[in-house]
This record gives sequence, structure tokens and C-alpha cells, in this order.
Amino acid sequence: MSRYDQLENMYKKRKGGGWNPISCRRPPVNPQGNYSNILPRVEKASQVSVCGRSECQHDSLRSNIHVIVRIRPKNFNEKGPLHRTIVRAVGEHVVIFDPKEDSSENFYYHGIKQKSRNDYTKKPHKNLKFAYDRVYGPHNTNVEIFESSMKKLVAHILDGFNCSIFAYGATGAGKTYTMLGSIEHPGLTFFMAMELYSRIKGMANEYESEIVVSYLEVYNETLRDLLHPSGILTIREDGFNGVNIPNLTMHKPKDASELLGMLSYGNSVRTQHPTDHNAESSRSHAVFQVFVSLRKRFTHKSLKYKMAKAKLVMVDLAGSERGLGPGCDSQRFREGANINKSLLALSNCINALADGKKHIPYRDSKLTRILKDTLGGNCKTVMIANLSPSLKLG
Repeated sequence: MSRYDQLENMYKKRKGGGWNPISCRRPPVNPQGNYSNILPRVEKASQVSVCGRSECQHDSLRSNIHVIVRIRPKNFNEKGPLHRTIVRAVGEHVVIFDPKEDSSENFYYHGIKQKSRNDYTKKPHKNLKFAYDRVYGPHNTNVEIFESSMKKLVAHILDGFNCSIFAYGATGAGKTYTMLGSIEHPGLTFFMAMELYSRIKGMANEYESEIVVSYLEVYNETLRDLLHPSGILTIREDGFNGVNIPNLTMHKPKDASELLGMLSYGNSVRTQHPTDHNAESSRSHAVFQVFVSLRKRFTHKSLKYKMAKAKLVMVDLAGSERGLGPGCDSQRFREGANINKSLLALSNCINALADGKKHIPYRDSKLTRILKDTLGGNCKTVMIANLSPSLKLG
């Protein structure tokens, strides 16, 4: 008899009823693979959230990690004959890497179209297909990405779950535009914050709320406040408050224009340096944090207050390129080494969480220490992989 069967029998003897999904850490596993008799009870027990809502039970973010891919449009130089398309989106879930050449590039010999490949000395295209949770092509805008993949995260945040969103990709792949955008075309950070304000405003009669934001960067394993530049910041951690950064300024933007101004100012003082692939390459990780506190209103003094706290972290990861080649001095080489180190640490943490390991190496980097309480467990994570559509020939 398994441990869960023993617990079920014990519960029946004490309560005289069936198995309660809240009494154990997880439901008993059916060896036949049939979960039809288990899922209804688990779903019924999970419908009670911190704020008394069940919106999160009906969206597509049922897994903790959601991976989406965004292919940016071609720039002016990539539209020329010296560049070839290497990434192509097929539908909403499939990406083709190194696709086959178009039929317009067929090979003719003595005026006769040849069915075989035109050049046997040329390396064949791999035409690799990969599936992701969602794929966005060059024609999709930030608003469309927010509406279809990000807006549902707001319900999780209001239910008290920590969430994180970070954009990953090579230099010049469009990470900063996706996360921060511009004044004319705001990014996902702006839309997420404004959706939170809109939702909480509609709950004003039922809940007391407070929203504060902060904006910092991780550059060469050091922290710096982007909204109030001063000195180097440090990370502290305790069992009650979790991860906190002393002397990091907190702000309460009143409207959309003030929030856009904060993001624009923070991005202007962010560490940047031109590279071969991007004239305004970000050489630091930008971390935008939103702290949400909700407390249910009660009229009777004898009733206890029900508090819900959540944290949203949105990260624009720095893009890295090879440290070799012309124009790479010691400072750029050091930046690239630290960027690769922090990205590797983030990858190791995600892999350790996926493998179910007990020890997660959060302390290997300042970036992973900041993201510690928004990764793993019941936290929701959305990873946006930004891709460049073409490659220069020769």
C-alpha cells in the first residue's frame, strides 16, 4: 500500500468521508493514467484564491513557464541582397530555422528547370522546425503580444502570485523595443503596469490597494538605481521579507504619462555602447519591479483583514556578442563576460527548477538573486525569445 493510500484511509476513518485534496501535498497518482476521477476534486479545491476569484483557472497559462518567440521585422540593411532569411514563423506555434530557398530561386541548365539542388558545393538548408507556446512574426505589434500572452498574468498577480517576464536574445534582436518600446509605441512593461492600475481601480470598493515601482540595472554584477542614480546598491535577504535592496527608491506614478516618463528617463541613463550589430546596444540588464498589496475591506471590527501581496518583475536582458574581432577592447570584453555569466546562471536556475533539484544556484549571479522569489514554486514566468530574421552572407 502506497503512502497516499494510507493517508486516504486515515482520513476516511477520522472524517468519515472521501479523500480531501487539501489534506496532502498532491493527489494520488493513478497507475492506469486515468485522472478523470481526481481532476474535478482538485479543480474544485483550487478555485478559492487569495482574493476570492477564480480567473486563473480558465486561461492558457496553466504551466509555470510560458515560452514565446518574437521575430522582429527586417531593418533597412537586411532588405538588401546580401542578407538571407534564416527564421520563418509558420502559424502561431511553429518556427522554421534555416528554411529552404523559395521556388523563385530555382536552378536552370540550358533553359531547363532542374529538380535537384542547384549547387552541390553549397551546404543544404537544415529546415529545422520547433514548436513553442506562441510565435509572433514581424507583423505582430506589442499590443497584440500583450493582449494574447501577457494580459492574463494580471489575474495571477492579483491572486497573490509572483510573476516574472524577461526578454532574451542576441544583440539587435529587439528585446528593448519589446519590453520598453518608445513614446509612440510603448512596450510590454507599460501595458502591464497600466492594466494593473485599471484592474485595481475597478476593485476600489472591495479592496484597499497600493502599487509601488522601481527600476534598476545590473551592470558588471553591480546594481544601480535608474530612477535616482546614486551609488552601488546591495542585495539583502531574510526569511520574512525575502529579497530586498536597501536604498532603492520606490515610486508611485499617478498616470500613464508619468509612467512613460519614468521608463524613458531610466532607459536614457542605462549603460549602452554601440556594437557591430546594434548602434544602441544595452550592456546591462534592466529590471522593472512592481509591488502590489491588496487588503479586503471589512466593516465589522471583529473580522480579520485578508492581505494579498505580489511582485511583478520585468527584465530586459542584455544582448551579448562574440568578444573577438575589431573594436573589442578590454572594457567591452569584460562586459560580455559578465553578461554571459549572468545569462548562464539564469539558465542553470531554470534547468535546476525543471529537473526538480533541491538546490537552485540563485547566488551565482546578482540577476538570479533578484529573480529568486519570482522563479519556481507557484510563480508564473514568461520568457520572450527575440530573434533576428536574417543573416548576412559572406
